[in-house]
Amino acid sequence: MKRAAVLLLVFFLILSGCGQAASGNDNHPNSNPSQSAPKQILVSAATSLKSPLTEIEKLYEEKNQNIDLIFNFGSSGSLQKQIEQGAPADIFLSAGKSQMDALEKQELLAEDTRVDFIGNDIVLIVSKDNQNIKSFEDLTKADLISLGTPETVPAGKYAQETLTYLKLWDSLQEKIVQAKDVKQVLTYVENGNVEAGILYGSDAKPSDKVKVVDVAPSDSHSPIVYPGAVLNTTANLTEAKDFLGSLSTPEAQAVLEKHGFRSLK
Repeated sequence: MKRAAVLLLVFFLILSGCGQAASGNDNHPNSNPSQSAPKQILVSAATSLKSPLTEIEKLYEEKNQNIDLIFNFGSSGSLQKQIEQGAPADIFLSAGKSQMDALEKQELLAEDTRVDFIGNDIVLIVSKDNQNIKSFEDLTKADLISLGTPETVPAGKYAQETLTYLKLWDSLQEKIVQAKDVKQVLTYVENGNVEAGILYGSDAKPSDKVKVVDVAPSDSHSPIVYPGAVLNTTANLTEAKDFLGSLSTPEAQAVLEKHGFRSLK
């Protein structure tokens, strides 16, 4: 209900804005009738992409003033369910392959638009003053550990795979606090709600309250790739494909890497 209410509110505001624009044109007969409001491209994106996409948004809109990018951030699993239930979106940027695979299986992706555009690392973080935890193996000493819910948060799934690979998963069950997304994992560690957290390296990098004490071995989890695709319900196929393609350009890749993501090249 809350989601539906928000969408209705956004729709109402858009209509109101259009109405105001039309009224304004009536008062200015010399206005250029060829000018129109920027075309809105709705992007459902994994929470871990919020910081770089905010920067990329500004760069892209400066070059494409006819486009207004609107982002809906959330866990990849939650976004997948929203799309399956008919929530409006032109593009889906996932932090995991399984969510994109599910939409592709249901034929919800526009043909030949799926692309893997960036990667990441799984890291172990603790508060800056913590001297107790220095590796994944030290988690046996921790009181509480946070990771994303494996069923809906790709980083949580990778964390589970890593702990299983290190033969720690079963012994740590009673200490694990599951989070709705990677941002919540970071918040738990920053606020001292848990002693350690497992999340993406890109999420740990901006924080001055935590430190990375270990990086998961690359062979301890599935390859971390962020796939993106245009949805087949879009009414803006050309524009959506252009923005999605821009994420693989050197300029966008530099922004992503600056925020702690890892190039796939």
